[in-house]
Amino acid sequence: MKELLETGRLIDVALVVIGLELIVLFTARARLGCLRTLDVLGQLLAGLLLMLAVRCALIGADYRWTLALVSASFPAHVFDLARRSRAASRCT
Repeated sequence: MKELLETGRLIDVALVVIGLELIVLFTARARLGCLRTLDVLGQLLAGLLLMLAVRCALIGADYRWTLALVSASFPAHVFDLARRSRAASRCT
């Protein structure tokens, strides 16, 4: 388990799971009703960026990659919050 964490492979597994989650959500979207593509992407993008930043830190990549990914996650969070506030008013 330690080797999985140190090499970043554990993050890779989590990213694959997120990819599978996207596939399931998009194929089941017709039955879920109020699920829009931008809402799903907004929700997952910030987490994806943070996980990539953690992976960069774990494998010893240049700190600028980690900083760029963490910095990019903030606008993704803001985008997600804006979409959620609009979606909440549409779906109630």
